[in-house]
Amino acid sequence: MGLKAQEALEIGSFDALVDHLRAQTRVFLEVDGKEYYITHTDGYWRAQDCAVLNDKGHFTDCSELVSTLSEMSRLPWLDGKTLEDVFADATFFASIQE
Repeated sequence: MGLKAQEALEIGSFDALVDHLRAQTRVFLEVDGKEYYITHTDGYWRAQDCAVLNDKGHFTDCSELVSTLSEMSRLPWLDGKTLEDVFADATFFASIQE
């Protein structure tokens, strides 16, 4: 679990977001006043809700676990919307690892 950078990333297209995720494997996403963490951990891609912590103090999964980034980009995890569906309305932030 990373820490959210203070300054938003300048990601101009959905393809650029996918490239960022391929290289960095994680990103914070703000949309509709909520914050999510898209990450690749333990061999799976997932979306996590930053407002809900588990008993270890980690973000809670709010999507299915999928094996590939391609699956993650098409997964309807946010009220039936995919990552691509919310891209235009979202703000992205780098995940800084401790």
